[in-house]
Amino acid sequence: MQPETAKLVKILEDSHDIVFFGGAGVSTESGIPDFRSAEGLWNEKLKIRLTPEQLVSHTYFEKYPQEFFDFYRAKLIYPKAEPNGCHIALAELEKMGRLDAVVTQNIDGLHQKAGSKVVYELHGSVLRNYCQECGAFYDEQFILETAPEVPRCPKCGGLVKPDVVLYEEALDNATINAAVDAIAQADTLIIGGTSLIVYPAAGLIRYFRGQHLILINKTETKADRSAELVIRQPIGQVMAEAVGAMTK
Repeated sequence: MQPETAKLVKILEDSHDIVFFGGAGVSTESGIPDFRSAEGLWNEKLKIRLTPEQLVSHTYFEKYPQEFFDFYRAKLIYPKAEPNGCHIALAELEKMGRLDAVVTQNIDGLHQKAGSKVVYELHGSVLRNYCQECGAFYDEQFILETAPEVPRCPKCGGLVKPDVVLYEEALDNATINAAVDAIAQADTLIIGGTSLIVYPAAGLIRYFRGQHLILINKTETKADRSAELVIRQPIGQVMAEAVGAMTK
C-alpha cells in the first residue's frame, strides 16, 4: 500500500461525518468519457463548429432538438456502464455509518447503482426525463428507444426533456442547499475526479469547515494547497484499497 493510501485509511477510520464531492473523473474508470475534454465538434448538418458545452446548452436544446438528442444519446447515456471501485467503496462507507453524503457533478446514476442512498446530483440525471407539457416521467430507455426521433410524450405529444441541468440553466436550489448543509457539517471532505473548474458546483467546497480535506485527482486543482492529503493515483483503485483495508 502506498504511503498516501495508508494515510487515507487512518483519516477514514478517525472520521464519522465524511462527505464525498466528485466529478467526471469518478466515472471515467467506468468507461464514461469526460466529454468536456473534447475539442470543438463539427456539425455537418448545421455547418457550424460547436463546443461540447454548446451542444448541451438550453439554447441548443430549444433551437435544434434533433441535433441535441443525436449528441445526447451518443455521448451522455451509457446504459451498460457499471460502478467502479470508487462508487462501491463509497457505498460501503455509507453502510459503515461513516459517509453522510455523496455530492456529484455526474449525471450517470452510478453512485445509486452501487448502493449509495444519500446522493445529491448537482447536474441532474440521465435516468430521469419529463414531458415539458404534462410532466409524465420516462426513463433513459425511453430516450434511447425513440431514436432517431426527438422524444415526445405518448400521452400528450409534448417534448420530453432530460432531467439534466443544461448549460445556461440554474442548478436546483433544494439540491444545492442539501449539498451545502452536508459539506458544512462534515469532519472530512474528499474531493475526487474533478478539476474544480465548473461553477457554481465547484464553489460549494468553500463551505467546508471540517478537519480533513483530501484531494484525489490525476491533475492539479486549485484546492491542492489547502488539502491535508493529495493523491494522484486512479480514484477507483485508491478508494477500493483504502476502504478494503478498513474492513479487514
